[in-house]
Amino acid sequence: MNSYKYLDSINFPSDLKKISEINLQKVSDELRKETINAVSETGGHLGASLGVVELTVAIHYVFNTPKDKLIWDVGHQSYPHKILTGRKDKIRTLRQGGGISGFTKRIESEYDPFGAAHSSTSISSAFGIAEANKLSNKKDNVIAVIGDGAISGGMAYEAMNNAGASKTKMIVILNDNDMSIARPAGAMGTYLAKIFSGKIYFSLRETIKMIISSFSKRFSAKAGKAEDLFRSAISGGTLFNSLGFYYIGPIDGHDLDSLVPILKNVRDSRYQGPILIHVKTKKGKGYSFAENAKDNFHGVSKFNITTGEQYKSKTKSPTYTKVFSNTLIEHAKNDSKIVAITAAMPDGTGLSDFGKKFPERTYDVGIAEQHAVTFAAGLATENYKPYAAIYSTFLQRAYDQVVHDVAIQSLPVRFAIDRAGLVGADGPTHAGAFDITYLSTLPNFVVMAASNESELVKMINTSVNINDKPCAFRFPRGSGIGVPLPSINEIIEIGKGQIIQEGKKLAILNFGARLNETIKASDNLKKKGINITIVDARFAKPLDENLIWQLATNHESILTIEEGSIGGFGSHVVDFLSKKNLLDSNLKFRSMTLPDVFIDHDTPENMYNQAGLDAKSIEDKVLDLINSNIVLRKQR
Repeated sequence: MNSYKYLDSINFPSDLKKISEINLQKVSDELRKETINAVSETGGHLGASLGVVELTVAIHYVFNTPKDKLIWDVGHQSYPHKILTGRKDKIRTLRQGGGISGFTKRIESEYDPFGAAHSSTSISSAFGIAEANKLSNKKDNVIAVIGDGAISGGMAYEAMNNAGASKTKMIVILNDNDMSIARPAGAMGTYLAKIFSGKIYFSLRETIKMIISSFSKRFSAKAGKAEDLFRSAISGGTLFNSLGFYYIGPIDGHDLDSLVPILKNVRDSRYQGPILIHVKTKKGKGYSFAENAKDNFHGVSKFNITTGEQYKSKTKSPTYTKVFSNTLIEHAKNDSKIVAITAAMPDGTGLSDFGKKFPERTYDVGIAEQHAVTFAAGLATENYKPYAAIYSTFLQRAYDQVVHDVAIQSLPVRFAIDRAGLVGADGPTHAGAFDITYLSTLPNFVVMAASNESELVKMINTSVNINDKPCAFRFPRGSGIGVPLPSINEIIEIGKGQIIQEGKKLAILNFGARLNETIKASDNLKKKGINITIVDARFAKPLDENLIWQLATNHESILTIEEGSIGGFGSHVVDFLSKKNLLDSNLKFRSMTLPDVFIDHDTPENMYNQAGLDAKSIEDKVLDLINSNIVLRKQR
């Protein structure tokens, strides 16, 4: 860690409060530098954190955290917050195995009152905490910082609608870092924000209400409307006022001379009700490479501070995301009905390239997965072929729409599920652990998983012509294994797996990207004189029942493998075996799934080792099954 004049003496917000207010910008400059230095060594979400440095300093300087509750939405804005709240010495373990999380996390610190890794949750959780305070007669402040696009999520407006109708005091800070919600902040806007947030204004407002309360209610209502109209007209808060929030702003989120007094005014006001402070910030602020980058260094790998160059692993194999994007583009050239949908992740899902080729057929709906799914369903009713490209972890947010708007109506929406399985540094909140289970349980669904990039191409090819029901194909994060890619004409028969190798006694049914680890395990077993059958199942729904029947009648044991939770592929296989009376003393069945725990962030390799889904664990499971069969035969 570098040596700093001010930051070295700050371990908690109580230390920050000892600094003179005139030196807070110097503290911010050091905090920004330390954030850049730390993330250059660990990788992470840099741009959003750089944008809230001054805001973080101001909040912790003014409010009494952790007694006052501070909630970050989304949590990747919280790196400066972590440095100021007892985790400065651990910041270089960020997102590393055994280190601190890249998001806020309740068990990590009392300064993290609510865990946030998915967006648009802060206002709901803050309102819940504020209501709990009111019920308990506690006067503590509750502050939600919502930013980096999270305000585009519908849940934020649901929460504001609910909170705005209450008389519960809570503070929402809208970190507007590139959303064009209002005109740019200026000197007049800042001056008016100070006035509107000040004790004098609140007192005057309350005095006027007391005076006019003796007159008719009609006069009172008109006076209130006049004040709201005036304030909205000059400060841009019409929407938030309509939702029941007292609006302040927009103000410059990098100007501590404005931020600190406004936050103090809000803290000390007698206004009972929700307040929204609109703060304009610059994502990547203070680091030229982040400011000038297309994504403002939203998510970065380790990088060179001097040049801004990121250190990325070099591989000749394309990523699965790139393979998906390129394949969909090729199909779209020939099929004008293909459209693509993303929920604020055009780069992450690969649809940015698709959008360059077909801008009129590409839809970024914002952080609104529920809308994305039902929007896709609407397109499907008109014989278009919508591809909803959504990470597994984010598709969870739209499960009701997947069931009611897509599956029940058997609409041919195609779900391209990226980041399937364990994803590494983003940890359990971003792991694609549940989609096999939550999709395979639905009638009218085709559920596929690619074992490599070649299989992914075939599954995309196949999906183009599934026109009577929804389908999903899942694929992992990262690069492929280096196999040749087929043409866009090569398809798979629905519900048919493929035999990779034939052996005796034990058969492995693999579903998804653990196939390569399964083959590695088999190679080690061959050295021990053990030859097993390996099948790439391809489909969790519909199952290849004929192939499973064949395996069950020709082998002593069946082992299923999937990078998903219990209740998925293996559960459907054992259900089939049970219904066909194939699970008797002559057949042993075992399944390997992700364990029934949330696995903390680490490298994907270490996470899979911990999950017991690496080649060594597969080999051990096979040996255990074979040995148990030998013992069983001896007992007979």
